[in-house]
Amino acid sequence: MEGGDKWKILFFGGTGYIGKYMVRASVALGHPTTVYARPLSSDSIPPTNLHLRDELEAIGVTIVEGELEEHEKMVSVMREADVVISALPYPLVPAQLKIIQAIKHAGNIKRFLPSDFGVEEDRITALPPFQAFLDKKKCIRRATEAAGIPYTYVSANCFGAYFINYLLHPSEQRNDVLIFGTGDGKGANSPFKIKKLPFSSTMLPSLIFTLTFFPFFFSSVSCA
Repeated sequence: MEGGDKWKILFFGGTGYIGKYMVRASVALGHPTTVYARPLSSDSIPPTNLHLRDELEAIGVTIVEGELEEHEKMVSVMREADVVISALPYPLVPAQLKIIQAIKHAGNIKRFLPSDFGVEEDRITALPPFQAFLDKKKCIRRATEAAGIPYTYVSANCFGAYFINYLLHPSEQRNDVLIFGTGDGKGANSPFKIKKLPFSSTMLPSLIFTLTFFPFFFSSVSCA
């Protein structure tokens, strides 16, 4: 496909925290866009999601209702697409194995982008429990490669309230704080700047910490 061609794009997680922005961008670029979403009868769907579905349909998005367990339905939808993009949230990262199986069965997908919009997990190690999360994402990468599916991994670094809530739990009030490590590690004192960036009403303000020296947080590793 050439850069000016229009791709038929199928999204999983297209009504979620990150996915909804990607779906809107896809439509704005003129790509025929489909979102595979949970049925409206699901008790776990918040009311705001219902309004979002109406909004997306109004701008031309096709909503296909289905579960990740419905293999044949996913295969059928994929055969009408060129590209599959997953924006599933952290708890559903392992469930992408079902998407990979359906892509392999469909046999026509030209590009798969798994839900991988964080750090470059193949090049770093981290302290638990974050490393456990990265290991799940590595599993999806290896499964994608083993299936022979053309892929693109997007490492956009941790950003937004999504990662702050999952990793830092700012709403929780705790008397005890768990610190990982033996206490023998070497640190470094480094000055840093804090900048508050203005965003639109649809996004939360972010604090950007610009460190002048930070390599001691992570170490690079090679993946077998």
